[in-house]
Amino acid sequence: MGPEGLGALPGLGLAVFLGLLVGIERGWQARESEEGARTAGIRTFALTGLLGGLTGLLVDSLDAPVLLGLAFLAVALFLGFALQQRWQRYADAGATTLVAALVVFLLGALAALGRPVEAAAGAVVTTVLLSLKPTLHGWLRRLEDRELHAALKLLVISVVLLPLLPDQGYGPWGSLNPYNLWWLVVLIAGLGFAGYVAMRVVGPGRGLLVTGLLGGVVSSTAVTLQLSRIAPRGEGLYTVAAGAIVIACTTMFPRMAVEIGIVHPGLLWQAALPLGLVTAAGVAGAVWLWWRRRGDSVPGEAPRLTNPMELGPALQFAGLLAAVTLLAEAARRWLGDAGLYALAAASGIADVDAITLSLAGMAREDLSGEVAVRAMLLAALVNTVVKGAMAAAVGGAALGRRVAVPFAAMAIAGLAGLFLI
Repeated sequence: MGPEGLGALPGLGLAVFLGLLVGIERGWQARESEEGARTAGIRTFALTGLLGGLTGLLVDSLDAPVLLGLAFLAVALFLGFALQQRWQRYADAGATTLVAALVVFLLGALAALGRPVEAAAGAVVTTVLLSLKPTLHGWLRRLEDRELHAALKLLVISVVLLPLLPDQGYGPWGSLNPYNLWWLVVLIAGLGFAGYVAMRVVGPGRGLLVTGLLGGVVSSTAVTLQLSRIAPRGEGLYTVAAGAIVIACTTMFPRMAVEIGIVHPGLLWQAALPLGLVTAAGVAGAVWLWWRRRGDSVPGEAPRLTNPMELGPALQFAGLLAAVTLLAEAARRWLGDAGLYALAAASGIADVDAITLSLAGMAREDLSGEVAVRAMLLAALVNTVVKGAMAAAVGGAALGRRVAVPFAAMAIAGLAGLFLI
């Protein structure tokens, strides 16, 4: 065998290995089936990968790309015939194994054509997806039609509506840009919907801490209110509910970091330290409460949250965002930095997203990054204090005492962050 032939061996070996990898997963899934009942097993997948590799070598040596298409068609027809025979005998028409075999054929060709990284990555992704069948089906069973409709709404407002809006400033100082405002609405709706779906998928059986964490991505205020109502139902619930409230409120700070990073990536470097300090304090407080919980029983009741993709809340947030954007520009022009700080503190009583997005957009133009981050952090700290007061008012003094220490630690970390910016 000449040097050129030896050079082809690694590609062929990888093609066979990738087929074996996918074939092992398929064989394991069908390990209880009787002999001959499987459409394709380990050997079939290994040979399919080898066939793809050999086809790739022929395509490369003959410079005839059409051979790959013809070979792919032949493999597809053969496997389709095998699938039909299986259906007639076992009344099982699942096409997953057929598609996986076709993918293996193409991955084998990629490996032989000098694309080993892409081929290996494709095989790993294919194997993972195949192995996740029970998990993925379980997620689908937990989701309802309203979640699907919400996802479609998100696509409509982002893919269809957003490109139609004018990308220019209107109103005083040209501060209201319909395209930018609606893009930020899409961003917040997308983040909230992701958290909502994650919480629905995980389900209440994971406990209050997990659902509090995921629910905090949607609305930490709603989670705080609901958990504060749950806590008085039993003496042992106070500490667990307090930990869930703290972790839900802590998610606000990483969420702010995501918003800043998307709107104005350069500002994230200035915001990373103070937001990181508060997040660390919040996580430490939640862990502390977790270790102090009474008994091993963790209640599984999930906070009830509204779907963030409802049109009404999205329009309300758009109006709030427009108002905060206009007020922020007016405060900066008329009152300077002090006006922005006052507006941020007032905004933080009800919402943090609007002021965070507005200030990040202004920092992208001509606002000092230091002022923007301090104002955002001030709004977040005020919001945290409000949630602590809400927990004490709704859940009683017992719950208020438990959240007081972690929230105080978060406030101290935030104040330290203000001086470190």
